Amino acid sequence: MSMEKSRRGIQSIETGGRLLTVLAGEGGPMSLGDLAKKAGMPAAKAHPYLVSFASFGLIEQNPLTGRYELGPFALQMGLISLQRLDPVRIAIPMVTALTADIDQTVGLSVLGNQGPTIIYISESSYPIHVNMRTGTVMSIQSTATGRVFAAYLPPKQVERMIEQENRNGVAAGFGAQGMKRAAMETLLADVRKRGMARVMGEPIPGINAICAPVFEHTGAIRLGITAIGPAGSFDAGWQGEIARKVLACAQEVSRRLGKH
Repeated sequence: MSMEKSRRGIQSIETGGRLLTVLAGEGGPMSLGDLAKKAGMPAAKAHPYLVSFASFGLIEQNPLTGRYELGPFALQMGLISLQRLDPVRIAIPMVTALTADIDQTVGLSVLGNQGPTIIYISESSYPIHVNMRTGTVMSIQSTATGRVFAAYLPPKQVERMIEQENRNGVAAGFGAQGMKRAAMETLLADVRKRGMARVMGEPIPGINAICAPVFEHTGAIRLGITAIGPAGSFDAGWQGEIARKVLACAQEVSRRLGKH
């Protein structure tokens, strides 16, 4: 008897949950009739669920139009869920799969105290002889990874990072190459236009790289996904397979972090 009641309770929650799922998927206010129809139930059955959900803020009804939409408590739960997401944990399996797909080394980077910093590397089936390892700080000016972060960080922050980089340099092999402000701004505008950055034969001759940004739900950049490899086997074309797949990977991680 107790188990049977439990089953009925769970089924009831699942039934009501269909209404919330429809509202979340629609992304805007809905009439009772449309909402019930898309949830696969009569309006008379849907209405009591909506009354209960409204009592603690999961949904709300516009008093003028009568339409329903997600309420403040549902939005609060969504924000908390997004804040608890671990971008690196989500990205690593996808970066590993990308490496297997394109057979190029792929690095995952975050913004550290000294600048964009590699925190994970997925190696291709053949070694590349570059001084890139976890903990490597990437130049804001001369690497694809650095340029992606520079394109989407606040300008004042980027200016400070460039000044520091010009004074101190960064890790060997990925050092700064001082650029005039106008040239840098042109580069970053192109990164924003294309949604990714590339370098060909710089800062290391014979090595190409393409990087795409990962954004969180607020629109802030959280990660960079960078494919790197020898120029002879690395197609750096904007429409090439590597660019398309790196960009698609970054966009999917962004989607899972709530960026639409």
